[in-house]
Amino acid sequence: MTSHKLLLTIAFLFTAQTLFSQGYNVSGQVLDAGDNSALIGATVFVTPVTDTNNRNGTASDVNGNFIISNVTSGKYFLNVVNLGYPSGKKLITIANGDLNVGSIKMKAGTTLLKEALVKGKQIRGEQLGDTTSFNADAFKTHPDATAEDLVTKMPGVTSDNSGVKHNGETIQQVYVDGKPFFGGDDPTLALKNLPAEVIDKVQFFDKASDQSQFTGFDDGNSQKTMNIITRKNKSNGEFGKIYAGYGTDGRYLAGGSMNFFNGDRRISIIELSNNVNQQNFSSQDILGISGNSGSRGGSGGGRGFGGGGPGGGGAASNFLVGQQNGITTTHSIGLNYSDSWGKKIKITAGYFFNYTDNTNSTVLSRSYFTNKNLLYNETDQSETKNTNHRISARFEYNIDSANAIIITPKMSLQGNNATTASTDQQALMALLKSFSNNSTSANNNGYSFSNNLLIQHKFKKKGRTISLNINNSLNEKSGDGRYYSLNRFYNDTMSNYDTTLYNQYYTLYTNGYTAGANITYTEPITKKSQLMVNYNPSYTKNNSDKESYGLDAITNQYTDFIDTLSNKFTNTYITQRGGLSYRISDKKYNFNIGANVQYATLQGNQTFPYNFNLSKNFTDVLPSAMFNYRFEDGRNLRIFYRTNTTAPGITQLQDVLDISNPLLLKTGDPTLKQDYEQTAIFRYGATKGKNSHNFFVFLYANYINNYISNATYAPTKDSTVTTNDSRSISIKNGSQLSIPVNLNGYWNTRSFITYGIPLEFIKSNLNLNGGLTYTRQPALINSVLNYSNSYGPTGGVVVSSNISENVDFTLSYTGNYNIVQNTVLTQSNQNYYSHLASFKINYIFLKSFVINTNITESYYTGIAGTSSQDYYLWNAYLAYKFLKKKQLEARISVFDILNQNKAVARNLTETYLESSTTQVLKQYFMFTLTYTLRNFKGIAPDQPSKDDANNFDKMREHMGNFNRGGGPGGDH
Repeated sequence: MTSHKLLLTIAFLFTAQTLFSQGYNVSGQVLDAGDNSALIGATVFVTPVTDTNNRNGTASDVNGNFIISNVTSGKYFLNVVNLGYPSGKKLITIANGDLNVGSIKMKAGTTLLKEALVKGKQIRGEQLGDTTSFNADAFKTHPDATAEDLVTKMPGVTSDNSGVKHNGETIQQVYVDGKPFFGGDDPTLALKNLPAEVIDKVQFFDKASDQSQFTGFDDGNSQKTMNIITRKNKSNGEFGKIYAGYGTDGRYLAGGSMNFFNGDRRISIIELSNNVNQQNFSSQDILGISGNSGSRGGSGGGRGFGGGGPGGGGAASNFLVGQQNGITTTHSIGLNYSDSWGKKIKITAGYFFNYTDNTNSTVLSRSYFTNKNLLYNETDQSETKNTNHRISARFEYNIDSANAIIITPKMSLQGNNATTASTDQQALMALLKSFSNNSTSANNNGYSFSNNLLIQHKFKKKGRTISLNINNSLNEKSGDGRYYSLNRFYNDTMSNYDTTLYNQYYTLYTNGYTAGANITYTEPITKKSQLMVNYNPSYTKNNSDKESYGLDAITNQYTDFIDTLSNKFTNTYITQRGGLSYRISDKKYNFNIGANVQYATLQGNQTFPYNFNLSKNFTDVLPSAMFNYRFEDGRNLRIFYRTNTTAPGITQLQDVLDISNPLLLKTGDPTLKQDYEQTAIFRYGATKGKNSHNFFVFLYANYINNYISNATYAPTKDSTVTTNDSRSISIKNGSQLSIPVNLNGYWNTRSFITYGIPLEFIKSNLNLNGGLTYTRQPALINSVLNYSNSYGPTGGVVVSSNISENVDFTLSYTGNYNIVQNTVLTQSNQNYYSHLASFKINYIFLKSFVINTNITESYYTGIAGTSSQDYYLWNAYLAYKFLKKKQLEARISVFDILNQNKAVARNLTETYLESSTTQVLKQYFMFTLTYTLRNFKGIAPDQPSKDDANNFDKMREHMGNFNRGGGPGGDH
């Protein structure tokens, strides 16, 4: 967009906004009449006396406070609705100014609650701006259910090996009463350790960055977030459980979780120790510095849904069925603390430690697009030990009404030890072309640290703000390893083998740091519009030093230096970004538009094995836009458009040859450019409180210029490839070489539709979902451009009970059909199908007996080189609860009753389609004792502070129209 077009657009919007009338704020507080405690999440809305179908509202925060923005002058009905309380309504008048209605006290109505339970009229959820909120009481679970059991019953929520998703998007953060839980960025910790019984409401929304929340302008850094609101009568007390079990084949499981709640002060302790593949944390804690995960032969270069770095993160499509791969022994312990120190300081902090020891065997096969008859097979035996310490904190200091500071440090210390033994084969039809036996070992230790400092200042004029965000990060990794490989290749005459032997030792050291800042100034133009000016410089530097040594035949020591496999490289990436944004908002809509100009410098300096320097400059215009429209009946429409650039990583720029798999060689390319990415997102949501219907549509499209893909060479005879930086690399007949390369034409799109309704005749909930994914990945195959197109229609249905805590069941089915088409070697095109059907039930009978069983059927067919497979995983337990309050439980359980458990994965990249099976946990029996503590003391004497309420309201990204942020007219 040229500068004069941008100015014309801003001028047009500035003129248009004057057509709208001035709005005011209606504020107050919702309390329980019995004990004056705050009612969290009560729905508060106003309707004009002359048009009661026109609603404008919000939900009360953790202190019961609410603010309804942009209400024009006139007479209104103020309505308050909260589960278990009779609805309240009063007449108010807005006369040229803000109105504070004071405290609204509501009396609990047991009759209303009983009627709601019997008639099924209970409100399941509401759409409040871009936030979807569900009442926990509308989804019945058994007494021992976790937060994960509860939320997966809610419309649009699914859970699989890749995480918990809401409307097709992975939940990235979990908050509890508006505060981060163990740093907030590990959803597994909250979902698996919080009991469902303490949850009152669950909210789903896009959480903007702290700076974006302050300014009111979307900066593109939002994260899909779930906020768990706890019950007010369980905010003061102790609750949790401890358990221990032992079973056949030496299997054991022990752990627990304890929570100490006292108003603002929240302390949670969790612990887990087992050898049955149970984890209470996300995979980020066991993959950090371990290097390549998965197959050594992976080419990378793919992108999963929602982006990811080019050249990393696996393939664009990954379909996983089964349990955690391998057999894992886990020991973990964590502590989370949150509190308010006085009225001005709030702090949350978390520490988490985990140790994992995983043994695994993998068998995989690949069908390459490089040659329709070329097949690759790999068999691995591996053991990986990982130790991780993770610390995170958030410190908020509200100095006064105009100034605030937020500091968020994070640190991780990690050690990793991995050994692998593998056998690799690459064949053309039935003819064996190459064969490799490998064994590797690696030891790595490292740390990563990051910190954000946000300084905020509000001027006296509403909407005029200035903020400075300073961020920095450090990381360092050092390690060594050994590599042994015996390889055989057919010579060009196909009459004999050529044999090569690698026996090496290497040392590796990498470090890097980033320093950046973002200064933002906002200026109100009118009551409903703002202009923002921002400047964002950033500096990143990474260093890599690898030294390789061969075995000296005389001394039997690794002293023969190998310069061709050694490298010293420094990569520097500097950006200067600045721009303008314009925002206009009304009671029904919010619209942002802006553009940044970015000048970037990419510099590389190699000092070994030879001197090499590169310097590249990039100038890009990065436009962005966001439109949010709130319909009168609570429906919401939200559209995003964003652009960004990503620089190649240091391993992609290095020209060192990676021979960790001699059949699949890899090297970097110092001539790579940064990519240019465009993303568009469309969301439409409608949650009807009266009939409990939920409907949501999600559309996503991502297009990348200069996408960092791969150039793959698979010669039919011994050959030499000349790279873009003029290197000559020899390739044996029967092996392949992969080099990263910039290509245009990458597409990644996804659609997701979900519809949920209650089935009153069987007291259950029905959720239907469907969608279509399309990925277009470019790649060079023997210097010919190939586009791998993958189409993936999917659909599913979930029926979950809403009967009582004594009968809790869920029945689900999900099917995926995948079509793979290539523009080169169309004979490699394939179609394949998989589905996952499951049923689980928890039944309490004779007051103290519990039977729980779940069975999952996994089916897949159509992958080349594999036969169709259909298998069942069936688990069950029988338990008896002791003591007066049923605190003690004795359980006998069996895992994999039919002894059929498997783990199967599908992986699609731009150059091959892969199928793999990995080792899984097999059948075992276990006896377990569990003690549950529930000691609630009623309402906490000290309710959350006003600052807590304000910050929680900001965290919900201003709730669309319900904006309390830095926008014009906001109560900042």
